[in-house]
Amino acid sequence: MKARENLQVARLGTVAYETALGLQTAMLAARIADQIDDTLLLLEHPDVFTLGRGADERFIVSNSRKTPVFRVSRGGQVTYHGPGQLVGYPILKLEGPARDVGNYLRALEEAMIAALATFQIAGGRRRGLTGVWIGDRKIASIGVGIRRWVTHHGFALNVSTELSHFDSIVPCGIEGCRMTSVAAEGHCEVTVTGFADAMTSAFAATFDYARVERIENARLWRLVGSTSASAKVGH
Repeated sequence: MKARENLQVARLGTVAYETALGLQTAMLAARIADQIDDTLLLLEHPDVFTLGRGADERFIVSNSRKTPVFRVSRGGQVTYHGPGQLVGYPILKLEGPARDVGNYLRALEEAMIAALATFQIAGGRRRGLTGVWIGDRKIASIGVGIRRWVTHHGFALNVSTELSHFDSIVPCGIEGCRMTSVAAEGHCEVTVTGFADAMTSAFAATFDYARVERIENARLWRLVGSTSASAKVGH
């Protein structure tokens, strides 16, 4: 993979899903126009179910908690986002040999596997499936969108997520899929913030960035012309 120059990383705290969609849309347009560098958004969401563009709604088997549901322009089936889960939205321009969707997905998996290894957790892949697994239990899901070879949407890794929320869906459309988390694997001491630190380092190394720059939240919202929305972001 060609060496990249600068990665900006935004740590946004808890962000409403709809607000994050608006931010991604603005950043996608800005990255296509080369107005911003590659950027990795790291955040959490309040409880929400999301469906990929071709996902089957029947994979939401119950919703007694009245969890909001969004259908969005990513690949994949249904998933759950909520507190205790680290969500990453890479806004990256894929150029040259990097214009390979399969390789991009494998790189996202590799970055999460490397971050898990920081905490002595052995993550891995399963043949024919996307995401990261601990044995037969899934710990991280991936659903991406690519427009004019700029990426959006991304990955979600369960750190201290309440796993019972996944009982209401067929995760990723995989019948019998069992979900797990960093905490459920015996590492209750790991926080979302701590895992985000490890994920930043692993992502930059996997994608071969020369520099990593932390971008302040207020500056991020100004860059995309969405200063009014910044008040919705938790810190």
